[in-house]
Amino acid sequence: MAAVPTPPVTPAPVPATPPMSEGARIINTFIAPSKTFTDLKRSAAWWAPWVLSSIIALAFMFTVGKKIGFEQINRNAISHSARAEQFDKLPADQQAKQLQFWNTFIEVIAYGTPVLILFITLISTLVLWGTFKVGFSAETTFAQAYAIGIFAGLPGIVGAILGIISLFAGVSPEGFDMNNPVGTNLAYYLDPDTTGKFVRGMASSIDLITIWSIVLLGIGFSCTSKVKRSTAIVVVLVWFLLWKLLTSGLASLG
Repeated sequence: MAAVPTPPVTPAPVPATPPMSEGARIINTFIAPSKTFTDLKRSAAWWAPWVLSSIIALAFMFTVGKKIGFEQINRNAISHSARAEQFDKLPADQQAKQLQFWNTFIEVIAYGTPVLILFITLISTLVLWGTFKVGFSAETTFAQAYAIGIFAGLPGIVGAILGIISLFAGVSPEGFDMNNPVGTNLAYYLDPDTTGKFVRGMASSIDLITIWSIVLLGIGFSCTSKVKRSTAIVVVLVWFLLWKLLTSGLASLG
């Protein structure tokens, strides 16, 4: 007796991974970054982390303006610069004019931080995306690379929040350094009067927030391409160190 043919069994469909919400992508950037960066292949939207970073950054700048004052920030910068002696020799009215100009300039930059975030991310994205695309044939699109940059900048809100806390705790206005508002990096603990600008510039690269962002950038490019995670992190780190060498060298000339 012939056997009754068994109909082919259709395999059960594998459930698709549900898309992540913008809030979930932000949270996972801190606790499970691979999930966030992998989801960027589905959607390269970056507006949510940018809005959050902008709000916290503006809150920090507002607090700086109230607790320290932009004029005091300029006076602190001048006192540790090569033009301190020249500034002290100027008549009072000329000093006031220079301070007024730089106060306005710094205030515009401070409250223009949301635009600055977009611009700085654009420059870094062009460099990193070009490096991975040309040097490693990475599959990451430019839109994905830009989103990686915005999400990888999220640790900056931790530094801004710590800065706000320290300002309310009573930081000395005369000792406040806008470039090193909190002690997350080595330069914060070096005396600007006895330490060279190049050394302080390079010491500022040993920063917990910055290192966190570098690692996130490497993870992001690794998740959206076939580049190994360790290789991606090293590439980002090399570019960052080159940038710090350049900027620290230029600062030492002034």
